[in-house]
Amino acid sequence: MTRRLPFQVKLFLSLVVFSCLLLALLGAILFHVIDKQLHHDLGQRARVQASEIALMPGLAEYVAARDVAAIARLIQPLRDQSDASYIVIGDVREQHLYHSESPERLHLPMIGGDNAEVLQGKTIISARQGGIGFSLRSKAPIFNANKQVIGIVSVGYLTSYIDNISSRLLWQAGLYGLLLLALLFIFSWMFTRNVKKQMLWLEPKDIALLVLQQKALLEAMYEGVFAINAEKQLILINRAARELLDIRQTESELIGKPLEDVLQTPPAFFTQSGTENSSYHDQVTVLNQRQMIVNRVPIKLEPGTESGWVFSFRDKNDINTLSRQLSQVKRYADNLRIMRHEQLNWTATLAGLLHMQRYDDAMSYIQAQSAGAQEVLDFVSARFTSPALCGLLLGKYVSAREKGIELAFDPACQLTRIPATISETELMSVIGNLLDNAVDATLKAHNASSPVELYISDRNQELLIEVADRGCGVDDALKPHIFEQGVTSKPSNDHEMGGSEHGIGLYLVAGYVHQAGGSIEIADNTPQGTIFSVFVPFTTHVSSGQHHE
Repeated sequence: MTRRLPFQVKLFLSLVVFSCLLLALLGAILFHVIDKQLHHDLGQRARVQASEIALMPGLAEYVAARDVAAIARLIQPLRDQSDASYIVIGDVREQHLYHSESPERLHLPMIGGDNAEVLQGKTIISARQGGIGFSLRSKAPIFNANKQVIGIVSVGYLTSYIDNISSRLLWQAGLYGLLLLALLFIFSWMFTRNVKKQMLWLEPKDIALLVLQQKALLEAMYEGVFAINAEKQLILINRAARELLDIRQTESELIGKPLEDVLQTPPAFFTQSGTENSSYHDQVTVLNQRQMIVNRVPIKLEPGTESGWVFSFRDKNDINTLSRQLSQVKRYADNLRIMRHEQLNWTATLAGLLHMQRYDDAMSYIQAQSAGAQEVLDFVSARFTSPALCGLLLGKYVSAREKGIELAFDPACQLTRIPATISETELMSVIGNLLDNAVDATLKAHNASSPVELYISDRNQELLIEVADRGCGVDDALKPHIFEQGVTSKPSNDHEMGGSEHGIGLYLVAGYVHQAGGSIEIADNTPQGTIFSVFVPFTTHVSSGQHHE
């Protein structure tokens, strides 16, 4: 099995190889440019020298007289100061009259075949094979007093000399190139390390696998999930979210769109940022005309900086269905337990009377027990048209009596209809939680002889619910916050005000009442205790204000 190189090493080697190829290409281009420029510069230098030598005083007379010695004395000092490879003087017959490097070539023909234009009076630059090697040279004509060409001046640079200059320049450039290559090595390693760090030290195949797993997980979730970036643009949404929000577009079509284009009038907390606690949990709101329970969690790539938010939500009706089923099961279980307990007590009492052969007392006991229960049953059945509410009230009555507390119904109670803004399940939750609070407060005050009073009325175009107890009451400092989630006056190991769960009961009550467009008030009872009053109008208008506390 071949061992694969890590992504960081492969990326590093790729950058190094690419950098080396790039430097080699740049070196070749640089060599070509330098060589071309060097040939141009040396050609122009040779041209200038040849032109100046041709104009030297006395040279024309010496050439016309073919005075080789005089020409040598005139040109040799210039040769000692020139960087040219050679200086040659010739006559119109193209024969050497002076050669700085090969004196033996005097009176021999000039080699190269490029003298025709010079003899016509032109100064040229050419590259030809000469007597001492291939060279870059410039030739200028020598004129006499009558402006006639009588000789030729040739100044040249051997290609070996040019190559030495090019090599020296290229070597210097090579040193800088090696230094640059070393810097590229360091940069490549640091760059690849930083890339791997940003990838959380994962290999690309591992990242691809995580993306596929995340996508499969999101699509398998029953809850709707979507995420937005800091610019409030959608960056993720799963299938359940599209179904719950009734969105027909695919995920690829939605990605990158502003949140306002996906949600109809998104709630304020969807786009709020920069708050102390930007996480929200179990917020009840309306998304695309459906009631949802929403959670929001910030995306923090760096501490203290929110780069976006993730939202998860589910249909509130699903929660209501589960809550209703759970409430029914719990209510049935409580009622059965209470009935069983009382039935055992009643049976034991009746068995004792029969065992003592006190038959008349047994008959009286049976009639007394039946009369009390039947009276409450008749009252509840006659005053309330909802069978579920009747069952709840009977269960709460029996439960309170088992705890030694009387649940007293106001004779004026009446409920023949329920407001359209609140469901039957929500109404039972409101009444049940308020009654549980009152019973718990009475037990806490050790004042079991005091009844818990209930008044329900649908008169005057609103539903009125009042629950009064003579229990421990609510502290004034706690009243403004008693309906907030998590707020309770119960100690950690006791059940007091706040509902059957710590900080949940009254929060649910206030939520249902506010959602129905109603209000809830809390007041002190006389001589002690608390009165909770709930008002729900029989209208379809849902108030946007907060409930009264």
